[in-house]
Amino acid sequence: MSRIPLIAGNWKMYKTGPEAIETATQLVRLCTDVQDMDIMIAPTMLSLPLVAQSVQASNIKLGSQNLYFEKEGAFTGEVSAAMIKAAGAQYAIIGHSERRQFFGDTDALVNKKIRAALSCGLKPILCIGETEEQRDAGKTFLILDKQVSDGLKGVVLDELTDLVLAYEPVWAIGTGKTADTLQVDEVHQYLRSLLENLFSKTFADSVRILYGGSVKPANVADLMGIKDVDGALVGGASLDADTFFNIINYNS
Repeated sequence: MSRIPLIAGNWKMYKTGPEAIETATQLVRLCTDVQDMDIMIAPTMLSLPLVAQSVQASNIKLGSQNLYFEKEGAFTGEVSAAMIKAAGAQYAIIGHSERRQFFGDTDALVNKKIRAALSCGLKPILCIGETEEQRDAGKTFLILDKQVSDGLKGVVLDELTDLVLAYEPVWAIGTGKTADTLQVDEVHQYLRSLLENLFSKTFADSVRILYGGSVKPANVADLMGIKDVDGALVGGASLDADTFFNIINYNS
Protein backbone atom coordinates (compact mmCIF):
# COMPACT_ATOMS: atom_id res chain seq x y z
CA MET A 1 0.00 0.00 0.00
CA SER A 2 1.29 3.45 -0.90
CA ARG A 3 1.67 5.78 2.06
CA ILE A 4 2.30 9.50 1.59
CA PRO A 5 5.45 10.45 3.55
CA LEU A 6 5.13 12.86 6.45
CA ILE A 7 8.02 15.07 7.51
CA ALA A 8 7.18 16.69 10.84
CA GLY A 9 9.14 19.33 12.72
CA ASN A 10 8.93 19.54 16.51
CA TRP A 11 10.13 22.98 17.55
CA LYS A 12 10.01 22.14 21.27
CA MET A 13 10.53 25.15 23.58
CA TYR A 14 12.20 27.34 20.98
CA LYS A 15 11.17 30.49 19.12
CA THR A 16 9.16 33.47 20.30
CA GLY A 17 6.02 34.34 18.36
CA PRO A 18 7.79 36.65 15.90
CA GLU A 19 10.62 34.14 15.41
CA ALA A 20 8.11 31.35 14.75
CA ILE A 21 6.27 33.49 12.20
CA GLU A 22 9.55 34.32 10.43
CA THR A 23 10.64 30.69 10.18
CA ALA A 24 7.20 29.49 9.09
CA THR A 25 7.02 32.18 6.42
CA GLN A 26 10.43 31.14 5.06
CA LEU A 27 9.34 27.52 5.05
CA VAL A 28 6.14 28.29 3.14
CA ARG A 29 8.21 30.02 0.45
CA LEU A 30 10.72 27.15 0.22
CA CYS A 31 8.09 24.40 0.11
CA THR A 32 5.75 25.93 -2.47
CA ASP A 33 6.54 23.30 -5.11
CA VAL A 34 6.82 20.26 -2.80
CA GLN A 35 4.44 17.52 -3.88
CA ASP A 36 3.57 13.97 -2.82
CA MET A 37 4.59 14.69 0.76
CA ASP A 38 2.89 15.98 3.90
CA ILE A 39 4.71 18.61 5.94
CA MET A 40 3.91 19.52 9.54
CA ILE A 41 5.47 21.87 12.08
CA ALA A 42 4.70 21.99 15.79
CA PRO A 43 5.51 25.36 17.36
CA THR A 44 4.81 26.23 20.99
CA MET A 45 1.20 26.56 22.11
CA LEU A 46 1.55 30.36 22.24
CA SER A 47 2.74 30.46 18.63
CA LEU A 48 0.15 28.07 17.18
CA PRO A 49 -2.48 30.68 16.22
CA LEU A 50 0.22 33.05 14.97
CA VAL A 51 1.87 30.45 12.77
CA ALA A 52 -1.54 29.27 11.57
CA GLN A 53 -1.96 32.61 9.82
CA SER A 54 1.51 32.32 8.26
CA VAL A 55 0.88 28.89 6.75
CA GLN A 56 -2.73 29.48 5.75
CA ALA A 57 -3.44 28.27 2.21
CA SER A 58 0.00 26.64 2.01
CA ASN A 59 0.96 22.94 1.95
CA ILE A 60 2.28 23.10 5.52
CA LYS A 61 0.12 21.75 8.34
CA LEU A 62 0.33 22.50 12.06
CA GLY A 63 0.57 20.30 15.10
CA SER A 64 0.69 20.77 18.85
CA GLN A 65 3.48 19.38 21.00
CA ASN A 66 1.10 18.14 23.66
CA LEU A 67 -2.46 18.48 24.95
CA TYR A 68 -4.52 17.84 28.06
CA PHE A 69 -7.17 15.15 27.98
CA GLU A 70 -10.03 16.97 29.71
CA LYS A 71 -12.42 19.02 27.58
CA GLU A 72 -12.37 21.99 29.97
CA GLY A 73 -12.26 22.81 33.65
CA ALA A 74 -10.11 24.07 36.50
CA PHE A 75 -6.81 22.76 35.12
CA THR A 76 -4.51 25.75 35.40
CA GLY A 77 -1.91 25.96 32.64
CA GLU A 78 -3.34 23.19 30.49
CA VAL A 79 -4.67 23.34 26.90
CA SER A 80 -7.44 21.11 25.57
CA ALA A 81 -7.66 19.35 22.23
CA ALA A 82 -10.55 21.56 21.18
CA MET A 83 -8.51 24.70 21.91
CA ILE A 84 -5.62 23.33 19.87
CA LYS A 85 -7.92 22.48 16.96
CA ALA A 86 -9.46 25.97 17.10
CA ALA A 87 -5.96 27.51 17.02
CA GLY A 88 -5.36 25.91 13.63
CA ALA A 89 -3.67 22.58 14.34
CA GLN A 90 -4.43 19.36 12.47
CA TYR A 91 -1.97 17.10 14.34
CA ALA A 92 -1.03 16.51 17.97
CA ILE A 93 2.26 15.01 19.14
CA ILE A 94 1.49 12.75 22.08
CA GLY A 95 3.79 10.79 24.37
CA HIS A 96 7.08 12.35 23.30
CA SER A 97 9.93 10.96 25.38
CA GLU A 98 10.57 14.38 26.91
CA ARG A 99 6.97 14.46 28.13
CA ARG A 100 7.40 10.96 29.54
CA GLN A 101 10.79 11.72 31.12
CA PHE A 102 10.31 15.23 32.52
CA PHE A 103 6.56 15.55 33.03
CA GLY A 104 5.51 12.07 34.05
CA ASP A 105 3.38 11.12 31.04
CA THR A 106 2.58 7.45 31.61
CA ASP A 107 1.16 5.07 29.01
CA ALA A 108 -2.24 5.45 30.71
CA LEU A 109 -2.06 9.25 30.43
CA VAL A 110 -0.94 8.98 26.82
CA ASN A 111 -4.02 6.84 26.16
CA LYS A 112 -6.29 9.55 27.56
CA LYS A 113 -4.58 12.16 25.39
CA ILE A 114 -4.93 9.97 22.29
CA ARG A 115 -8.66 9.63 22.97
CA ALA A 116 -9.02 13.38 23.50
CA ALA A 117 -7.21 14.15 20.24
CA LEU A 118 -9.35 11.72 18.27
CA SER A 119 -12.57 13.07 19.78
CA CYS A 120 -11.73 16.53 18.38
CA GLY A 121 -10.58 15.39 14.96
CA LEU A 122 -6.88 15.89 15.59
CA LYS A 123 -4.47 13.42 14.02
CA PRO A 124 -2.41 11.90 16.85
CA ILE A 125 1.30 11.26 16.42
CA LEU A 126 1.97 8.62 19.06
CA CYS A 127 5.62 8.72 20.09
CA ILE A 128 7.29 5.56 21.34
CA GLY A 129 10.86 4.51 22.00
CA GLU A 130 13.26 2.77 24.33
CA THR A 131 16.08 4.17 26.45
CA GLU A 132 19.67 3.06 25.92
CA GLU A 133 19.49 1.03 29.13
CA GLN A 134 16.37 -0.77 27.92
CA ARG A 135 17.94 -1.50 24.52
CA ASP A 136 21.12 -2.85 26.15
CA ALA A 137 18.94 -5.10 28.31
CA GLY A 138 17.20 -6.51 25.22
CA LYS A 139 13.85 -4.99 26.17
CA THR A 140 13.25 -2.84 23.07
CA PHE A 141 10.31 -4.82 21.69
CA LEU A 142 8.81 -5.35 25.16
CA ILE A 143 8.82 -1.59 25.79
CA LEU A 144 7.41 -0.75 22.36
CA ASP A 145 4.69 -3.38 22.67
CA LYS A 146 3.55 -1.89 25.98
CA GLN A 147 3.69 1.71 24.76
CA VAL A 148 1.62 0.95 21.66
CA SER A 149 -0.83 -1.48 23.29
CA ASP A 150 -1.46 0.67 26.35
CA GLY A 151 -1.43 3.91 24.37
CA LEU A 152 -4.19 2.63 22.07
CA LYS A 153 -6.08 0.61 24.67
CA GLY A 154 -9.83 0.72 24.20
CA VAL A 155 -9.61 2.73 20.98
CA VAL A 156 -11.62 1.11 18.19
CA LEU A 157 -10.27 0.67 14.69
CA ASP A 158 -12.71 3.12 13.07
CA GLU A 159 -11.27 5.94 15.21
CA LEU A 160 -7.69 5.38 14.13
CA THR A 161 -7.84 6.32 10.45
CA ASP A 162 -5.37 9.18 10.92
CA LEU A 163 -3.05 7.62 13.50
CA VAL A 164 0.68 8.20 13.00
CA LEU A 165 3.36 6.32 14.94
CA ALA A 166 6.75 7.92 15.60
CA TYR A 167 9.57 5.64 16.69
CA GLU A 168 12.14 7.70 18.56
CA PRO A 169 14.83 5.75 20.38
CA VAL A 170 15.38 7.93 23.44
CA TRP A 171 19.14 7.46 23.24
CA ALA A 172 19.18 9.09 19.79
CA ILE A 173 17.14 12.22 20.56
CA GLY A 174 19.32 15.30 20.54
CA THR A 175 22.46 13.24 21.05
CA GLY A 176 23.75 13.18 17.50
CA LYS A 177 23.42 9.38 17.57
CA THR A 178 21.16 7.75 15.00
CA ALA A 179 20.00 4.16 14.97
CA ASP A 180 21.60 2.37 12.04
CA THR A 181 19.43 1.32 9.12
CA LEU A 182 19.29 -2.31 10.23
CA GLN A 183 18.06 -1.33 13.70
CA VAL A 184 15.45 1.03 12.26
CA ASP A 185 14.29 -1.55 9.71
CA GLU A 186 13.93 -4.21 12.39
CA VAL A 187 11.91 -1.98 14.71
CA HIS A 188 9.63 -0.57 12.03
CA GLN A 189 8.88 -4.05 10.71
CA TYR A 190 8.05 -5.11 14.26
CA LEU A 191 5.74 -2.13 14.75
CA ARG A 192 3.92 -2.91 11.49
CA SER A 193 3.36 -6.51 12.61
CA LEU A 194 2.29 -5.35 16.07
CA LEU A 195 -0.40 -3.12 14.57
CA GLU A 196 -1.56 -6.03 12.43
CA ASN A 197 -1.86 -8.26 15.50
CA LEU A 198 -3.70 -5.57 17.48
CA PHE A 199 -6.04 -4.46 14.68
CA SER A 200 -5.76 -5.73 11.09
CA LYS A 201 -3.31 -6.08 8.21
CA THR A 202 -5.16 -3.49 6.15
CA PHE A 203 -4.89 -0.99 8.98
CA ALA A 204 -1.24 -1.84 9.68
CA ASP A 205 -0.37 -1.33 6.02
CA SER A 206 -2.01 2.11 6.04
CA VAL A 207 -0.39 3.60 9.16
CA ARG A 208 2.54 5.93 8.67
CA ILE A 209 5.47 5.09 10.93
CA LEU A 210 7.98 7.91 11.31
CA TYR A 211 11.54 7.71 12.54
CA GLY A 212 12.88 10.36 14.91
CA GLY A 213 16.20 10.83 16.62
CA SER A 214 18.90 13.17 15.29
CA VAL A 215 17.43 13.22 11.78
CA LYS A 216 19.34 15.63 9.56
CA PRO A 217 20.00 16.28 5.85
CA ALA A 218 23.00 13.94 5.90
CA ASN A 219 21.09 10.83 7.01
CA VAL A 220 17.47 11.37 5.98
CA ALA A 221 17.79 9.75 2.54
CA ASP A 222 19.14 6.52 4.03
CA LEU A 223 16.38 6.47 6.62
CA MET A 224 13.66 7.16 4.06
CA GLY A 225 15.02 4.35 1.91
CA ILE A 226 13.90 1.82 4.52
CA LYS A 227 10.69 0.07 3.45
CA ASP A 228 8.62 0.69 6.57
CA VAL A 229 9.84 4.24 7.27
CA ASP A 230 7.15 6.67 6.11
CA GLY A 231 8.69 9.93 7.23
CA ALA A 232 10.55 11.63 10.03
CA LEU A 233 9.86 13.49 13.25
CA VAL A 234 12.62 16.10 13.30
CA GLY A 235 13.72 18.09 16.33
CA GLY A 236 16.66 20.48 16.26
CA ALA A 237 17.16 20.30 12.50
CA SER A 238 13.63 21.63 11.95
CA LEU A 239 14.35 24.96 13.65
CA ASP A 240 16.17 26.39 10.63
CA ALA A 241 13.98 26.72 7.53
CA ASP A 242 16.76 25.94 5.05
CA THR A 243 17.96 22.89 6.96
CA PHE A 244 14.43 21.56 7.40
CA PHE A 245 13.72 22.10 3.71
CA ASN A 246 16.83 20.07 2.85
CA ILE A 247 15.33 17.22 4.86
CA ILE A 248 11.93 17.60 3.19
CA ASN A 249 13.62 17.76 -0.22
CA TYR A 250 15.83 14.74 0.49
CA ASN A 251 15.19 12.95 -2.79
CA SER A 252 15.91 15.82 -5.17
